[in-house]
Amino acid sequence: MKQLLILSGKGGTGKTTVAGAFIHLARAKAYADCDVDAPNLHLILRDLKEPDREDFYGMEKALIHQEDCIACGLCKEHCRFHGIVELRERENHPRYEVNPYTCEGCGVCERLCPQGAITLQPDPAGELRLYSNEEVFSTAELKMGSGTSGLLVTEVKKRLKGAVKDQEFAIIDGSPGIGCPVIASISGVDLTLVVAEPSIAGISDMKRILETAKKFNCKTAVCVNKFDTNEENTNRIEAFCREHHIGFTGKIPYDPQAVKAINRMQSIAEVDCPSGEAVRRVYRQTMKILMNEKVV
Repeated sequence: MKQLLILSGKGGTGKTTVAGAFIHLARAKAYADCDVDAPNLHLILRDLKEPDREDFYGMEKALIHQEDCIACGLCKEHCRFHGIVELRERENHPRYEVNPYTCEGCGVCERLCPQGAITLQPDPAGELRLYSNEEVFSTAELKMGSGTSGLLVTEVKKRLKGAVKDQEFAIIDGSPGIGCPVIASISGVDLTLVVAEPSIAGISDMKRILETAKKFNCKTAVCVNKFDTNEENTNRIEAFCREHHIGFTGKIPYDPQAVKAINRMQSIAEVDCPSGEAVRRVYRQTMKILMNEKVV
């Protein structure tokens, strides 16, 4: 199954807008949202049924069993992550609890507790969601404060592959940036399309993603969204792609109608508007690169 991954160097470039349009244009039967910190692809996908939900467990975290605790304070004293909180319900009778947002699961408190009142327990790091009817849509949402986004992305992709039967093509909406979830998203895909923004920061972010994808020997392509907000920088992006032999698949204009379409939970490919017309061209050129055809 060929996998097309859509990325951006920063939030707000239009990555998910392009991904939603591609899903519509391809009539894709398999797709995923790997932006587990802030998944929102589902907002422009209609007729979704209730998904199968499953907790995802990342690192273990400490749990204090209050019935065994003698409130000696050793756990709080030796926790370098400030993961133990002292509460005083009444004078001279402290009670200790674990702060799940700062606990790193190192196990020092468990080791030092003289009563054996502390144990490490699997902690839900997020929720996996799989929509599986005629189409398969895999996504997840990371729990606030969790640091296991890369592992969760890997599981999202694994569940997509496990649920898909006889599909030749999948579209993946990735995370912005170049962190762990992006690295997990890139692994194993056939083509990464970078949605670039024509700003100084946008160009820098685009180059960082392309360099990251290069380390994974992943084929890359670039398109520019809202290109007419700075045509000089758009020309710089095109020139960079030509110089480095990176496929340039097209330019999408800033379009107020795109905002209206998204607010109606539609993809821009469903609407007769300038951005919708442009994204169709970008889609055709991107698919040529994916299928190793010549781009003109």
